[in-house]
Amino acid sequence: MLSAYIALTASAFTSATILPGTSEAAFAAFLYRYPQEVWGAWLAAGLANGLGSMVSYGMGRLVPDRKRPSEKVLRRFERWGVWLLLFAWVPVVGDALPIAAGWLRLDPLKCSLMLLAGKFIRYGVILAGIKALV
Repeated sequence: MLSAYIALTASAFTSATILPGTSEAAFAAFLYRYPQEVWGAWLAAGLANGLGSMVSYGMGRLVPDRKRPSEKVLRRFERWGVWLLLFAWVPVVGDALPIAAGWLRLDPLKCSLMLLAGKFIRYGVILAGIKALV
């Protein structure tokens, strides 16, 4: 079971970075194989996915000032601030949000809290969907 947790954690982590990943499938497969490990899987996936997003945030802080996020992203952050990071789990565009937040030098603690909240909500919704199907 340890190797399954490692695989789930790795998938969740990489899925939150610019690397490709399939954490939803890994999460569902883990729960199919180990249905008694619901809370452990939810915790591992949420934390790893949140940590992956914080790595992306850190990468954003390293982006030179002359490389700006798109005007659309800037307008959204001006309007919503760190709350926008609750949606960093959205496929494709979600990966750019933590990078933009880092580039904008938004508060790292607030960003990490929003990222983690969004990721735990994400896996909670997936978990609810799996439970509804079973």
